[in-house]
Amino acid sequence: MGTSNYSDEFKRDAVHQITVRGYPVREVSRRLGVSTYSLYKWVKLFGEPSPKPGVDHEAENRRLKRELARVTEERDIQKKRFRAAARLCAVVTACAILWLKGSCRWLIGGLDPVKKRGTWADAHLRVVTPPSR
Repeated sequence: MGTSNYSDEFKRDAVHQITVRGYPVREVSRRLGVSTYSLYKWVKLFGEPSPKPGVDHEAENRRLKRELARVTEERDIQKKRFRAAARLCAVVTACAILWLKGSCRWLIGGLDPVKKRGTWADAHLRVVTPPSR
């Protein structure tokens, strides 16, 4: 069994067919009459590690940053919605407690809060008597 020596130009041309033109190694191997082992070895020797065509890392980073900003904004909106629902729940609960106790007082939103400390309802609502009928 003899070994045949191929020129460097022949090897580079074979590697070019695989890396640049995109032919499968098995097809190039059959066409040129060279073993696949030799072709893989030549690719390691003569092939240049280049990024895949069509992959733009800068554009991908920009796209991912835009998506992250959008998702973060959606999350913040959900947080605000949850906080508003919790405040509403506190007001409804306070109204229900007053109603169940039979109090003649109502909770009405006001600009001048009764207290500066305490729950949200304490800070943003004032207790007033209902209007007379």
